[in-house]
Amino acid sequence: MPRMKTKRAAAKRLKVTASGRLARRRGWKSHLLEAKSPKRRRRLRQAALIAKVDEPRLRTLVPYL
Repeated sequence: MPRMKTKRAAAKRLKVTASGRLARRRGWKSHLLEAKSPKRRRRLRQAALIAKVDEPRLRTLVPYL
């Protein structure tokens, strides 16, 4: 059976944590930052975990991550 291809767009956006979960960057951090509070901007820097219901769907996009 041939090797599955990785969706490169997804591979650039997802990382795997030490426990094996998928992590993503948060949105809403690109512009209009003056309107957002410093606390909110700090929280947006942190990576977020992918929801468990979405993980099987995203694992098929990045099978070798």
